[in-house]
Amino acid sequence: MKTVIHNPTQGIYPATADYVHAIEVQAPARLLFVSGTMGLDAHGIAGTSLDAQLELIWSNIRTILASAGMTTDNIMRLTSYLRDPAYAEANAVARTRALGSRRIPTTAIVAQTLAPDWLVEIEVIAAA
Repeated sequence: MKTVIHNPTQGIYPATADYVHAIEVQAPARLLFVSGTMGLDAHGIAGTSLDAQLELIWSNIRTILASAGMTTDNIMRLTSYLRDPAYAEANAVARTRALGSRRIPTTAIVAQTLAPDWLVEIEVIAAA
């Protein structure tokens, strides 16, 4: 599988340092669509803070990816659902930490989550 970043600079606003406009995935053998993943522990209890929930979300995403023989290096697209726009910076920091130097297309949406103690939900698409 080969990936190609598409980050045009003419006729469009510039991408920032934490994402790219598009990533082309050439000849993937497998695609994995991960449901919105919350900051819940193994017993279904939400982390008590935004940072705790972001840690749990990324741990949960890594567990799901591993079950498919993948890692965060396989993530090609990410959508974050934030309960409050004030969570955007912490979410971006956690995403950047989880992905290392990789940048992928991302979207953040402010939305009411199904439970008031779920502060962030993240869904990903991965390819291998």
